[in-house]
Amino acid sequence: MNTEKEIADALLTLGAVGFKPDEPITFKSGIKSPVYVDNRKFPYHPAEWKKVISGFKDVIEKDGIQFDVIAGVEAAGIPHSAALGFLMDKPSIFVRKKVKDHGTKSRIEGGDVKGKRVLLIEDLVSTGSSSLASIEALRKEGAIVEDCHVIVSYGFTEAIAAFKDSKINLHSLTKFPVILDEAVSVGKLDGDKLPLVKEWFADPHGWAAKHNFQ
Repeated sequence: MNTEKEIADALLTLGAVGFKPDEPITFKSGIKSPVYVDNRKFPYHPAEWKKVISGFKDVIEKDGIQFDVIAGVEAAGIPHSAALGFLMDKPSIFVRKKVKDHGTKSRIEGGDVKGKRVLLIEDLVSTGSSSLASIEALRKEGAIVEDCHVIVSYGFTEAIAAFKDSKINLHSLTKFPVILDEAVSVGKLDGDKLPLVKEWFADPHGWAAKHNFQ
């Protein structure tokens, strides 16, 4: 079975994808969205979660990606990075969103990354700002980071450009258009909501203003 479709189906089965064009949510980036994807549901459902972790491993092996350490982004990326590290017998660490104000006051927790090739694991990428901030933090500590793996990517043009500028290869198990197609095919997204969601995907920054969502 196609991995992109398999992960999209798993997300829909778990109820981890919701469509709310009348009550849009706000991303961390400030984008208002009529859809949400909640990858945090996976660890509660081991059978579906195994598809994610195995999917990461398959991509790594297929693409011949070399790395010494796996890093997860706080907080949603940590379960996946830890599970993948355990499966592949690799050290795993995590990257805090900001420096803690006590103890070691470090953003990198779990071990030294200086001179090591680090593979970053994130649950979702929209604009990419969170992942790229973590990559910057790892590089400041001397890590070599060239690859980032995510469960879901929205595929926004600005994110693709930002990862390219940062010389990062972005690998996603599935993409938003695949989830959208599967949602339609299984009846999770009806005809009335579909045009609004497609309109948002075509113009995520301008969609809210057009529909008076401030």
